[in-house]
Amino acid sequence: MMPLPRTIDWHGDHAVIIDQTRLPGELTMVRIDTVDAMIEAIQRLAVRGAPAIGVAGALGVAIASIRADALGHDRTTVHADADRIAVARPTAVNLSWGVNRMRAFIDAGSEGLAAQARIVVDEDIRTQRALSLRGAELVLQLTQSTRNAKVRVHTHCNAGGLACVEWGTALGIVRALHEAGQLESVMADETRPLLQGSRLTAYELAAMGINYRITPDGAGPSAIRLGLTDCVIIGADRIAANGDVCNKVGSYPLALAAHRAGIAFIVAAPESTVDPATPDGHSIHIEERSADEVTNYMGRRTAPFGAKAWNPAFDVTPAELVTAVVTERRVVRPSAGERMAP
Repeated sequence: MMPLPRTIDWHGDHAVIIDQTRLPGELTMVRIDTVDAMIEAIQRLAVRGAPAIGVAGALGVAIASIRADALGHDRTTVHADADRIAVARPTAVNLSWGVNRMRAFIDAGSEGLAAQARIVVDEDIRTQRALSLRGAELVLQLTQSTRNAKVRVHTHCNAGGLACVEWGTALGIVRALHEAGQLESVMADETRPLLQGSRLTAYELAAMGINYRITPDGAGPSAIRLGLTDCVIIGADRIAANGDVCNKVGSYPLALAAHRAGIAFIVAAPESTVDPATPDGHSIHIEERSADEVTNYMGRRTAPFGAKAWNPAFDVTPAELVTAVVTERRVVRPSAGERMAP
């Protein structure tokens, strides 16, 4: 399998993304040159993953400015479009971070915003690479004292290159361990209901030549109890000031199992995912997605007509269950009482 192209990139006056809804069967690149197209791509998960949608938010503002110039609109329109992009999905703080980063350049015009778009893309690559190397070192520190062998990692959802521009957070650490010859295998939860684990994480692991297995979400905690993994590494969509972590629903049960088994539960996320304005997990708005994602599969109805569903996209893992949060700048240990922000 060939290496993946960048998940999202800037091409002068427009963005290009991988349509992740078509993976693993089809690698489709989509041109995004309107604000509505960017919002739609974010909402239908054609582009997804906290760092990637942060970049998408930034690039969306640049597109808004270019479109405004072409239509003869003033800067007020660009600010209004930025507002629309920022709320396209409510839980991941990176989206508003990416938009807000660009707001300071709106009045400078389209050239300045386009230049910033290129900077945001390049910075994301450097950020995730630095995070991954720091995280790999941490994993070896936390696991090799208990098991003198290569590391077996358990992960949930997709926090790889497809969730960033090209490197990854949780899977970036996996990649760094693999390239250092220190990785034995990966256990990847399938991640219901949209199967980001079996569709996307498995796709990336196969592309890297990594030994992996897919497990149903409900079996993940049992795999940990049976000693099949040495640590859990996940990404995050928002990290509160106290160290509570919001990630794809199904992360919390893994944290409980890891705590009971006495293995490390590690969260890998860039500093842009840390939200000092959110004091704790109770303050995080959890996106609830359509019941159709649960009652239907691959376009076919799988539940009785009239069946109701509760479909939260995320859950919150309390700080006391989080062994460490690793970013591009630091390692914080919430379970030891360390805070992410004052």
